[in-house]
Amino acid sequence: MSNSARPDRCPICGKPPAAPHAPFCGQGCRDRDLLAWLGESYRIPARETGEDGLDSPPRPPL
Repeated sequence: MSNSARPDRCPICGKPPAAPHAPFCGQGCRDRDLLAWLGESYRIPARETGEDGLDSPPRPPL
């Protein structure tokens, strides 16, 4: 990973990152990020699946 790919600020609070906790500024922000993952605060939007379990476009109402 090149230096240009690394964030120049902590993604939680915006302070400069600390090397032992990169990309975070410290253990506190690192722990807050982990708790957000464990508490399911970060989510990826998903499409609903049909009754057969396959992705299909929604049917128009009759």
